[in-house]
Amino acid sequence: MKSIRSWFTHLLPMDPDKLSNEVYREKSYGYFKNTLFGIMVVISMIPMMITAGLGYFQYRNLLHAEEYDQLLWRLDGAQKTIEALVESLQSIVTFIAREDRYYALLNEKDLRILFDRLKEEYGDFVDLGVIDSAGLQRSYSGPYDLEGKNYSSQEWFKEAMTKTVYISNVYLGYRQIPHFVIAVRKRIPDTDDYWLLRATINADTLQKFIATIQTKATNDMFIINSDGQLQTASRTYGPTLSSYDKDLSPDGISIHKEGAKTTTLHASAALKNTPWTLILTEQDYVHKEEWTSFRQRLIFIFLGCSVTVILVITKLVGILTDRIRESEEKRHNLLAEAEHSNKLASIGRLAAGVAHEINNPLAIINQKSGLIGDFLEITPSFEYKEKIVKSLVVINDSVLRCKNITHRLLGFARRMDAVIEEIDLNRLINDVILFLENESLHNRIKIRTTLESGLSPIQSDRTQLQQIFLNIINNAIDAIVHDGVIEISSATLNDGVEIKVKDNGPGMTPEIVEHIFEPFFTTKELGKGTGLGLSITYGLINKLGGTISVDSAVGHGTVFTIHIPFTSTNIEENHHE
Repeated sequence: MKSIRSWFTHLLPMDPDKLSNEVYREKSYGYFKNTLFGIMVVISMIPMMITAGLGYFQYRNLLHAEEYDQLLWRLDGAQKTIEALVESLQSIVTFIAREDRYYALLNEKDLRILFDRLKEEYGDFVDLGVIDSAGLQRSYSGPYDLEGKNYSSQEWFKEAMTKTVYISNVYLGYRQIPHFVIAVRKRIPDTDDYWLLRATINADTLQKFIATIQTKATNDMFIINSDGQLQTASRTYGPTLSSYDKDLSPDGISIHKEGAKTTTLHASAALKNTPWTLILTEQDYVHKEEWTSFRQRLIFIFLGCSVTVILVITKLVGILTDRIRESEEKRHNLLAEAEHSNKLASIGRLAAGVAHEINNPLAIINQKSGLIGDFLEITPSFEYKEKIVKSLVVINDSVLRCKNITHRLLGFARRMDAVIEEIDLNRLINDVILFLENESLHNRIKIRTTLESGLSPIQSDRTQLQQIFLNIINNAIDAIVHDGVIEISSATLNDGVEIKVKDNGPGMTPEIVEHIFEPFFTTKELGKGTGLGLSITYGLINKLGGTISVDSAVGHGTVFTIHIPFTSTNIEENHHE
């Protein structure tokens, strides 16, 4: 305390002999005030400047890291998409180039028929050709006069003869149009010699495909080969076969200065089984507006805090300022804690109020539906009585589902147990059909049932079974689209109940059937399906201890066969796990 007092005395250089002089005293206090003000401003501003500087650079680095992650994520998605395209084209050529087809493909008529079918199904292919080990094109189908051409001196032919499957760089070739080839090498039957099936695809195919997957977040997307030659056109670096002269970083992202103010990120990834590298470029940052806004807010906060500190120091110099600040900080913390507690209490009241407001109308609906049911029991039969009774059952089930929702709202932090109960599957299926009645009528789809009379009841979870059949029947409706029939049958087996859902839709190929239950696999148009419905259904059936299989053929519809055991024990085991 003595040292502090001495320090203050040192800041207040007053001569005792001149203390009676008011002008001198005011001048000394003014000097003390200005000196202490300057010291306190420096002491206060240094931490603020350090904090603001740390926040500035930390937030900028955070945005940079997030941008890198986003760019790499977009690069990974584009890479997998393009690789899938190339793999599909490669699979088609590999499938055609079976060893036993060599002599058949030498027949130009057969090759032309095959190519026409291929062109009709996959419009990306330009031509097909069979080339012997000497580089001579033995047969050809396509729009160019290339029959009998000799490719023995071309680099792509030499490399293709050393590999089973070869994908070339984009080049001009005889036709003087940018294109690339997919060549499959096969052995000639009963010989030690080899032949190539070569399919040509214009570079425009890659260009169009890139245009479909490029997003607004990416300034440019293009493909280069190992020599830095553009395999597709670039907005920045020119048309196909132009030169790309940037050095790429091995970790995936490189930074290049494009002038004094523009920084461009270049993300690169090698495309599997091709000689190509995919590149995404992004000028400046997607977060540019966010970064500008943050800087403006930071400057505003810093200036505001500086002015506040200066005003406070001006009014309250010394220890009182520190004590007032300490008091204000304690008050602010108490207010923040009180506000936080008040928010938690409000959330609790909101949850209770929502549950109360929903449950009361639900109780009234349940009561009134029961009253209607009682009236119907004492009312003579009339034309729509049975349909009204069924609708009341659906209403009651829906009320029960709404009650479950309110329970989940109130208990979102605790796990909801599955309910195992005795279920009449025939009735459950009819309830689901009734729920989908409007949709089926709108699409002019008839739903016919052949349900076994006296079907054995099962012990399972009603909600999950409803979800299963809702997904399966919805899938059938989507497959038929309009004017069709869905047939549903049930039967009792030795170890459970079997349900079949058959539609007369277009059916599926074996390749589609093989992947039908995989997550995110869908045959619907982009934006019309997530590819999760059948995957979720498959998981729910497994959880109930059942099985599901599909039998389908193009032009003959699809049949889903579901087997549910009499007692679903797996769901209880899964719950305890």
